[in-house]
Amino acid sequence: MERGNQTSISEFLLLGFSNWPGEQGLLFALFLCLYLTGLFGNLLILLAIGSNNHLHTPMYFFLANLSLVDLCLPSATVPKMLLNIQTKSQSISYPGCLAQMYFCMMFANMDNFLLTVMAYDRYVAICHPLHYSTIMTPCLCTSLVALSWAIATFNPLLHTLMMARLHFCSENIIRHFFCDINSLLPLSCSDTSLNQLMVLSVVGLIFVVPSLCILASYGRIVSAVMRITSTEGKLKAFSTCGSHLALVILFYGAIAGIYMSPSPNHSTEEDSAASVIFMVVAPVLNPFIYSLRNNELKGSLKKALGHGKILCQ
Repeated sequence: MERGNQTSISEFLLLGFSNWPGEQGLLFALFLCLYLTGLFGNLLILLAIGSNNHLHTPMYFFLANLSLVDLCLPSATVPKMLLNIQTKSQSISYPGCLAQMYFCMMFANMDNFLLTVMAYDRYVAICHPLHYSTIMTPCLCTSLVALSWAIATFNPLLHTLMMARLHFCSENIIRHFFCDINSLLPLSCSDTSLNQLMVLSVVGLIFVVPSLCILASYGRIVSAVMRITSTEGKLKAFSTCGSHLALVILFYGAIAGIYMSPSPNHSTEEDSAASVIFMVVAPVLNPFIYSLRNNELKGSLKKALGHGKILCQ
């Protein structure tokens, strides 16, 4: 299409859950409850770790970063969705859509990297326990997290700048509850071949390589645990990584459901449901999965809350 015949649009319409007009009130209550529960739970995790010097270890350092990301990931989408439901408006401005796309990609990438780093941490703890403190040094842990933040920041920036050069003519309906890059590209009247290539290569690389690293780490963990003779020892070893493995299955299962299956095989509703799992449900479950089976974390949290009550009296 010739550029002179193009009419730029100023906003998009998010129609992710518009097929359920009679359940908008229920959806509002559900997402508000999930969002507030996730915020409260992850803030408690940060409070428990920050207030206890005994928890200033590599595993809890990574968990604190994961809780921080899980505070931010739902915040990129849920407040806008709640506002649209409350005001009965489905619009989002063009700059707001690009900003939402950027932050969703950044925090999803960071979630992905942290799960990978945590898998490596569990591998070292179980397979090389005597050398754990010499391998997982503060310098290495800080470097791993800093590198993860750097890649998670600049990768979506590249996609956002490439998206900003595209032209959008008359079609502005996004059949999703947030501005997903795969939902935006088909709406452009410009050539999106380069953007699609970047999505397939860079995004695929960013998720495939970490997932392979996680599989390799757990392969070595299972191999090491199976060599333990006592049943009690095996259960103790598996319990140290069970919480992390549950989050990995939840996160990558939802990602695979959206991006790794042919689009004709799933509907818009299925895409939205899978996105809700890794963008809203997983951040809510993170505090519960880690705290319910972790006596150190529960003890630290009780002390922190008890100290807060004393100060308030």
